[in-house]
Amino acid sequence: MGSMEASTAPENGSAAGGGAGGTGCNGAGAALNGGGMERRLRSSAASASWAAHLPLEVGTRVMCRWRDQKLHPVKVIERRKGSASSSPADYEYYVHYTEFNRRLDEWVKLEQLDLDTVETDVDEKVEDKATSLKMTRHQKRKIDETHVEQGHEELDAASLREHEEFTKVKNIAKIELGRYEIDTWYFSPFPPEYNDCPKLFFCEFCLNFMKRKEQLQRHMKKCDLKHPPGDEIYRSGTLSMFEVDGKKNKVYGQNLCYLAKLFLDHKTLYYDVDLFLFYVLCECDDRGCHMVGYFSKEKHSEESYNLACILTLPPYQRKGYGKFLIAFSYELSKKEGKVGTPERPLSDLGLLSYRGYWTRVLLEILKKHKGNISIKELSDMTAIKADDILSTLQSLDLIQYRKGQHVICADPKVLDRHLKAAGRGGLDVDVSKLIWTPYKEQG
Repeated sequence: MGSMEASTAPENGSAAGGGAGGTGCNGAGAALNGGGMERRLRSSAASASWAAHLPLEVGTRVMCRWRDQKLHPVKVIERRKGSASSSPADYEYYVHYTEFNRRLDEWVKLEQLDLDTVETDVDEKVEDKATSLKMTRHQKRKIDETHVEQGHEELDAASLREHEEFTKVKNIAKIELGRYEIDTWYFSPFPPEYNDCPKLFFCEFCLNFMKRKEQLQRHMKKCDLKHPPGDEIYRSGTLSMFEVDGKKNKVYGQNLCYLAKLFLDHKTLYYDVDLFLFYVLCECDDRGCHMVGYFSKEKHSEESYNLACILTLPPYQRKGYGKFLIAFSYELSKKEGKVGTPERPLSDLGLLSYRGYWTRVLLEILKKHKGNISIKELSDMTAIKADDILSTLQSLDLIQYRKGQHVICADPKVLDRHLKAAGRGGLDVDVSKLIWTPYKEQG
């Protein structure tokens, strides 16, 4: 499942300008140049004063030039020597962009930091409030909406601090999977020999990972898999779904968890994959079946959970695959003859995705249905848990409590308005193409 080695990469930029004119212009030009010189001297003096404090301490707040070439406020999370040189100016800093999700944290070089803006002692609450005021809701949503992550509501304050300390620095910066190079989002507890390896190379079929491209190339000549190592239970056009039993394919299941953890900020990574089934969605072509995402579920769940973990890989996001995976989990529940619900706790974004799915499914039924319908009947038709139906309809103000029972009020115009707000439903699951036996009935 492994090997050795590493690498790094820089970036830079510069600008210049000048000019001259007649006698009158020379005076104005000299005044402007003098002002510019004065500003540069002040700036270099400030930078020189901070040079005495290099390397910057962990916890320092400063402005940093991000990939949009604009300065953004950051907090220094960690630091390391950037080369064999012992010069304080050669340190690199792992920073958290306080406006953005933690997945955008990264290592930066000193030249990306504006030392004139350094602050070492800022009240956290005041700073966080100021940061949130600087960003519009649209900007914040644009950064966050591509990712659904679990919350940490189950952690007490001490455990949360321990979790954040342990996972604060991304240990793997990039991965190569099939034809994509992907920037990672979070820490994943790979075996110690892979710590601080800037890039890992995954076999996209068996998910073994290596430190060097040459190792992957050698592996691909020997690996005879062209799809996940499980049963193909669904194929429609170029889309396939494979069911992988964690007990029968332990190494694949563990590698999938390592890979997924790079993009999910969960507290827990399950090493005991025997208890889980993994449903791996693939795009298929003449080279094989290429994973685009997956969800997992427990083989036996006393709480009626039909989904434990869900991920669409970054290159395949915004194509409707996440909604497809949610819909697929409910189609399996229908086949099992049970109602289902996703494992709790759900993050705000996770709840948003599910609430969108529940809204579309329930309102489509209410639009077509003639006469009264109960929550129990809706649950039987959709495999959605009654509590989830009730909370969804209540959030849409479609439930009234009359004579000791809940009554659904379904005005067609109101339903249309809510359906429009819920957005598109993504890719449809063609149930006629699903060939599957529930786990309890297998063997």
